Amino acid sequence: MMSLLSTALDSFLRPVFADGSVLMRTFSLASLTLPLGWLSQSDAQSAGNTPPVAPRVPKSDTVHGDTRVDDYHWLRDKSNPDVIRYLEAENTYTASVLEPLSELRESLYGEMLARIKETDMDVPYRQRTHLYYARTEQGKQYPIYCRKELAPGAPESVILDENELSKGHGYFTIGSMHVSPDESILLYTADTDGSETFDLFVRDLAAGIERPDRIRDVGSVVWAMDNATLFYTTRDAAKRSYRLWRHALGSDPAGDVLLYEEKDELYSLYAYRSKSDAYIIAHSSASTSDEIRVLLAADPASPLRVILPRQPDVEFAVSHHGDSFYILTNLDARNFRLVKAPVDDPSPARWTDVVPARADVTLESVEFFRDHFVLFARADGLQKMRVTDLRSGAAHEIAFPEPVYSAFNSTNLLFETNIFRFIYQSFVTPHSVYEYNLDTRDRVLLKRQEIVGGYDPDAYVSERVFARSDDGTQVPLSLVYRKEMVKDGASPMYLTGYGAYGISEPVMFSSARLSLLERGVIYGVAHVRGGGDLGRDWKEEGRMLRKKNTFADFIACAEHLIAEKYTSASLLTIEGGSAGGLLVGAVANMRPDLFAAVIAQVPFVDVLNTMLDASLPLTIGEYLEWGNPNIKEYYDYIKSYCPYTNVRAQAYPNMLVKVGLNDPRVSYWEGAKWVSKLRSLKTDNNLMLLKVNMGAGHSGSSGRYEKLREIAFDYAYILSQYGITAAAPSRTGTT
Repeated sequence: MMSLLSTALDSFLRPVFADGSVLMRTFSLASLTLPLGWLSQSDAQSAGNTPPVAPRVPKSDTVHGDTRVDDYHWLRDKSNPDVIRYLEAENTYTASVLEPLSELRESLYGEMLARIKETDMDVPYRQRTHLYYARTEQGKQYPIYCRKELAPGAPESVILDENELSKGHGYFTIGSMHVSPDESILLYTADTDGSETFDLFVRDLAAGIERPDRIRDVGSVVWAMDNATLFYTTRDAAKRSYRLWRHALGSDPAGDVLLYEEKDELYSLYAYRSKSDAYIIAHSSASTSDEIRVLLAADPASPLRVILPRQPDVEFAVSHHGDSFYILTNLDARNFRLVKAPVDDPSPARWTDVVPARADVTLESVEFFRDHFVLFARADGLQKMRVTDLRSGAAHEIAFPEPVYSAFNSTNLLFETNIFRFIYQSFVTPHSVYEYNLDTRDRVLLKRQEIVGGYDPDAYVSERVFARSDDGTQVPLSLVYRKEMVKDGASPMYLTGYGAYGISEPVMFSSARLSLLERGVIYGVAHVRGGGDLGRDWKEEGRMLRKKNTFADFIACAEHLIAEKYTSASLLTIEGGSAGGLLVGAVANMRPDLFAAVIAQVPFVDVLNTMLDASLPLTIGEYLEWGNPNIKEYYDYIKSYCPYTNVRAQAYPNMLVKVGLNDPRVSYWEGAKWVSKLRSLKTDNNLMLLKVNMGAGHSGSSGRYEKLREIAFDYAYILSQYGITAAAPSRTGTT
């Protein structure tokens, strides 16, 4: 689910891969030599590795007169010791089958780690009288958050050390951090098991100690301007943020004041403070509709009032500037427009267009400063930044040098400034932080990610090509590979996709991905419908009763890459995570002949059963993305493409399926059930492997070194499909 304000609930941290060169037809590692496509079921069994067999315990369900039998429903109960034993047996089997790759994994991990500047520091940003930044230290899993006063030579003060906080926890992540307006107190939220249950902590920065105001399972958190009041949201049993509370610092949370409860289960509730510091904004957000409430940030006891009531299929995002609210909306503007209205009456009758809607440009968000605003838009599948001077009305666009790239807003906390920071990167340009003068248009590179050992971006080619889908739609593909790649069909390829919630697939740099690039692997992203890459229509054409366009687009991309001899079916591995796991699961049912292997990360593959179970986290809100199967039309349509439902007796590619035991977004059992059903029905000799992270959730492990090991695990699996040598060619280059 996604709106202009909220990031998609389906967001996840999945590995980003890339391409390389010098394809080898054998895999050599010390005394180990493996042929191309060495992984097979019979090989595993002959080595004494037999997959665990989940018992069939049929469970029948009848909906709309249609009876379905689920043999593996019992795997949903993780309180059942037999379920845990089964999952552990799957991990043992996967580890045993892939044990020959252990040295390759270590080699990959070592070379990826060697590219990283382990002791490093982010670019500091200013919040009132301090500069804030995060830094890392060699050997430590987590960042250390620090600040300094503005005076030159001021000493560093550590405000939060995740390495200390994580002690005693196998998993640890910070959700959000907020320093009070007077910069004396820090609010932060933390999750210790990957279930995305974030607890709120309050830290006295002068004393360096935790205050007693701990609050369980919060969503968003925001300070009032009095430094003594905070607002927070809490979640219901389905993990939906739905209640807004006011808390007086130092008081018992049991006495907190409930300001609003969002009772419509299609909506989630978020709270934030306007950049102007004038308003606390409570935003009720569904996938296709929003409602906005505000109260005065300087007067936390002031009433919470509705300024933009919800309307079907109308989205709002609100910023404040002076005596006006600026509203980004799709009302009478399919690709959104920016309007302004007086703060005392921001109803549509009082709106004035600031940036009108355009058919070829989608407006995505806006950042306000005292004298300027920066509008973030998307045109031709590329991100755009348009600067407008509020004094003169003059506007200009920030230019970017490459044909395929990503450009994002960085940390811009100051309101009264003409300096804007943004992040730029591409498949070949590392993560770069720029400072841009909104008046003079001068830009300064503050920091570019350092690739230790040297890196030459000129050794790679990044391009955008188009594939024709089955209805004639031109689907963009972003590709990167080594410059000497020859289109003869002999290059291995790693193709990823997502296609849901209107989320655009970014073109990101990855130093780890160089381990694939240097071995001849072409990396590609298929920007399929359902995402937001080509505007609002692109999203709408890949959701609800048009979801199958997402799968048709991905198949068309694979066919195009094979036809144009970038790769061949026997050398094409595909990957998708979460809703992208649904994508690769569906196309594996539809066209298993197109792919050598599939990696499915926390895959949403049991779509029909999940969408019929309103007790599960997120299900009801997801009706606006997939449809409500309690309505027969949607039931029939979802059933027709659901990967788990449509597993049948046919040959399938090799598959590696990865799930997290504590995942609240896509339950571990979806992947576990899918693998069991695939094994029971498939007619081939390929391997179905399940890897369960027993101590994490949707995003995998939390520590940076552990995340790198997860990428090395995936890379070794990918390379094993192609028989590529463990050692990448020795090259030199410049950073």
